[in-house]
Amino acid sequence: MTLKEMKIGSNVKIIGYNTKDRNYRQKLLRMGLVKGESFTITRKAPMGDPIEIKMKGFNLTLRKLEADALIVEEVK
Repeated sequence: MTLKEMKIGSNVKIIGYNTKDRNYRQKLLRMGLVKGESFTITRKAPMGDPIEIKMKGFNLTLRKLEADALIVEEVK
């Protein structure tokens, strides 16, 4: 699933990346968006851009391309 398919308040875990661009994946990794990392979706704009997440005690705002590049699953 992608982040835009998730609801506000969902706890999710990153399971992969939806991009083959190595440089873009490295950008995501530098942002702390590594496989296995869990976070909570705290806010979504009406059109889905941006999406705000809370991870490791800080808030991170993701643009549409960044959010679409993550493959996630819901953690219960």
